[in-house]
Amino acid sequence: MQSIKGLKGSQGLALDPEVLREIERDNATGIKGADLWTFFLQECEECTEFRADEEFDELCFEFGLELDEITSEKDIISKEQGDVKAEGASDVILYKIDVPANRYDLLCLEGLVRGLQVFKERTEAPRYERVYPVDGEPQRLIITEETALVRPHAVAAVLRNITFTKDRYESFIELQEKLHQNVCRKRTLVAIGTHDLDTISGPFTFTAKPPADIKFKPLNQSKEYTAPELMNLYKTDSHLRHFLHIIEDKPVYPIIYDSNGIVLSMPPIINGDHSKISLNTKSVFIECTATDVTKAKIVLDMVVTMFSEYCDKPFTVEAAEVVYPDGKIFIYPELPYRKETLTSDFINKKVGFNETPESIAKLLTRMYLKSEVIGEGGDIEVEIPPTRSDIIHACDIVEDAAMAYGFNNLRRTMPRTYTVANQFPLNKLTELLRHDLAAAGFTEALTFALCSREDIADKLNKDISSTKAAHIANPKTAEFQVARTTLLAGLLKTVAANRKMPLPLKLFEISDVVLKDETRDVGARNNRRLCAIYYNKSPGFEVIHGLLDRTMQLLDVKPGREKGYCIQAVEDSTFFPGRCAEVFAHGQSIGRLGVLHPDVINKFELTMPCSALDIDIEPFL
Repeated sequence: MQSIKGLKGSQGLALDPEVLREIERDNATGIKGADLWTFFLQECEECTEFRADEEFDELCFEFGLELDEITSEKDIISKEQGDVKAEGASDVILYKIDVPANRYDLLCLEGLVRGLQVFKERTEAPRYERVYPVDGEPQRLIITEETALVRPHAVAAVLRNITFTKDRYESFIELQEKLHQNVCRKRTLVAIGTHDLDTISGPFTFTAKPPADIKFKPLNQSKEYTAPELMNLYKTDSHLRHFLHIIEDKPVYPIIYDSNGIVLSMPPIINGDHSKISLNTKSVFIECTATDVTKAKIVLDMVVTMFSEYCDKPFTVEAAEVVYPDGKIFIYPELPYRKETLTSDFINKKVGFNETPESIAKLLTRMYLKSEVIGEGGDIEVEIPPTRSDIIHACDIVEDAAMAYGFNNLRRTMPRTYTVANQFPLNKLTELLRHDLAAAGFTEALTFALCSREDIADKLNKDISSTKAAHIANPKTAEFQVARTTLLAGLLKTVAANRKMPLPLKLFEISDVVLKDETRDVGARNNRRLCAIYYNKSPGFEVIHGLLDRTMQLLDVKPGREKGYCIQAVEDSTFFPGRCAEVFAHGQSIGRLGVLHPDVINKFELTMPCSALDIDIEPFL
């Protein structure tokens, strides 16, 4: 859950009523930072706090959002760290709102308020306009060919004569952070830089240089650093250290200069201190460097459309030129308006209501999609603004029509087609085995599908390269580095966590493991396996062997080498020498059973002998 106050989480907003009350309404422009608190209080029949919260919850649901929680900074700290740590924290109410991942226009207060105003038909959606400076050429950003090695694309724009307040400034910075975490994929695809245009002079140059040749004073620092020194400095920074890996292994680092050689930024790491913006900034130069130019255009459009309302001429953005190494010149921001035509019959059929074309056009207009009926056949022309990059297909427009109509208002009907459900065969076999293994005296466990490399390799006396493991890129914790290739490690960890339980411990699990497979389109496949362990003062190999016999009996597989099942001695580093057997069924190997090696038992912090069975059940379908 993201928030204006910096609450932790993945996506959303937390709205502080005290902050919102300070934002003034400008009747001349319709919405110049509308006061959200006043906005939804006016929607309530009774102006009580409880009623306002209830009404706002309903409004969010109608708009396709979810009011996740009404809380405060003090309550959050109290829950996470205790009442002692929460002393002195702010008790200002925060509204935590879940926002769909593709609605970048709702990630800041300005966009959310504007969207709700249009939805409630308090105002019309603004028309965004790209303008050119009246007294000179547009700002120019020149890209050199060296950037092809690191970040080959860039876009730029200018917010001229903008007025910042403390709240607007904070919202401006927070939107950039949310976009960095979301569509920018933690700055790997796009990095945003904002600069006080009055402190620098164009044209600007986006190039790439060897790290040792870069030296400047970074944001909020008191002295100059070379690029290698900056990378070492930020390795301990809780925020910036997560982005260092993007360029630290590159032979050159991207860098942006102005015409006087002043460094604007070293994307995607840090801006220069010289051009930092403040509450007194009147003109903001925005540059977005990227590996994906499409994402860069979306990000730039979002930033300028959300905050152009604070310019002297609201909703206007000054254009900037971007010159590529081949000489091609592009003008940004594009602020594209495109039109799509749908029939009212198509929308009525997909949604399941029966509305007139005029009514559907009105519903779509409320969702920030200005629409009108054209012709006599019930066609509806829908204009998609630059803020709605989530509208990709006609079905996205249909979804918005259904949302504006209200999902709870749709009439329930019986499906026109009849189908007979049938359980997936592999799951049906799994369910049957689960019940019978439990009847055999074993307790079912359900372990994590992700584990550490150590769990499936070192602790089982295996080499990680031989495990066919699918590795997680940039894992959050050491506990979740790979997708499991065996169920055995998870069961042993379960036993280790329950050592104080009465012996013997008999556990089993039937679940999927993930194995690399170059023949699959995604490079890996799921494999359903059965694993069971017996942990006691004696190894209990006969118990595990008996469980194998019972399982084969349930699967109607008789003992035999050719058409039945059999076991054959084999050596495996996970098992005790001479106490391991390979299981064959219908002439193919399906797994192994045996007494675990003492080293394996010790690595899982166990002290008793343990026997295990691990077989593939997919061949029995």
